[in-house]
Amino acid sequence: QVQLVESGGGLVQAGGSLRLSCAASGRTFSRTDMGWFRQAPGKEREFVAMMSWIGSSPNYADSVKGRFTISRDNAKNTVALQMNSLKPEDTAVYYCAAGVSGSYYVPSSYRYWGQGTQVTVSS
Repeated sequence: QVQLVESGGGLVQAGGSLRLSCAASGRTFSRTDMGWFRQAPGKEREFVAMMSWIGSSPNYADSVKGRFTISRDNAKNTVALQMNSLKPEDTAVYYCAAGVSGSYYVPSSYRYWGQGTQVTVSS
C-alpha cells in the first residue's frame, strides 16, 4: 500500500518555474515506479514524466521534454517534478502516481494516486 500527497502547485507567470513534490508513505516506495500526470479542464489525464524505482532513464512527454525534470529520493520517500519555462498550456491539476503495471504513459496502469495539486500559468 502506498499513499501519495502532492504539494508545490500555484500560480506563476509564463516563463517561470515551479517545483512539485510528492510525499509517499508505505514500505514499498523504494521499489515503486513513480509517475506524474496532469489533467486540464475538459481534457483527459495525460502522462507527464516517469522514473523507475532504480532511478534510471526517466521518461517524459514530448510536450515537456527539456523543460521538466523528474527526480526521486528513496531515502526521503519523495518524488519531485521541477518545471521550468512554464507555458499557459501547462495549466492543469498535476497528479503523482505509483505502482505501474503495464504502459507507464497510460493512467490506468497506475494503482495509487495522489489528490492532485493545481498549477496555473498566466500569459
